[in-house]
Amino acid sequence: MRIKTILNYSPNFEHKKRDLKKIKFIIFHYTGMKKEAEAIKRLTDIKSGVSSHYLIKNNGEIVILVPDLYVAWHAGVSSWKNFKSLNKYSIGIEISNPGHNFDYKKFSKKQIQSILKLSKILIKNYKIIKINILGHSDVAPNRKNDPGEKFPWKYLAKFGIGKWHSLSDKTLKKNRTKKISLTDEKNFYNNLSKIGYSINIPKKVKKDKFLKYLIKAFQRKFRQELINGKIDQECLLISENLAKKLN
Repeated sequence: MRIKTILNYSPNFEHKKRDLKKIKFIIFHYTGMKKEAEAIKRLTDIKSGVSSHYLIKNNGEIVILVPDLYVAWHAGVSSWKNFKSLNKYSIGIEISNPGHNFDYKKFSKKQIQSILKLSKILIKNYKIIKINILGHSDVAPNRKNDPGEKFPWKYLAKFGIGKWHSLSDKTLKKNRTKKISLTDEKNFYNNLSKIGYSINIPKKVKKDKFLKYLIKAFQRKFRQELINGKIDQECLLISENLAKKLN
């Protein structure tokens, strides 16, 4: 499969090439800026110190910012499973969207189609497994909210892009906001660890605060209807379902 791309190279990357076998993750971001032109300028400005491999514009056009075999600066302090500093192991894809600070909106149909096309190529080229297709908030929950609860994870999973649970809407709604026991709470965090989330508390971050961020990151991906940072029966069931699928 070939896709049409535009070149607009960023200077913000590690100049030493990496082995393609090191590429194990795709990480989605939103640009989080009011205007698309401002986002492009920032991603290609040497002073900003940030970049990604690709940018998907509002009209669906795919911009190559950094070639795949170079490390782009998009994930920052991050972790998933036993991996830390995920820039070294990932492809970063920025999607034009103002984000939570500037009237967060749905991703356009053209953007979603481009996400599908580009992701399928990257998955094939680097043999990326489903559970390693992530959002920035998955790998840095205490710092980031993107790509957020309007990102179409469930839809993308139908095409093999990312992992999704197999629970019915009826079961989910029935268990939403239902309280859980302390044992259930421990099981929830164990499930998150099995899925890949890091449950290690970062330095200088209070435990309660971090855990709330972590729960919200999980909800933004797998329970987008209610992002409240509270574990309920619905969240527990989803986490169990996903953890079992990985065994």
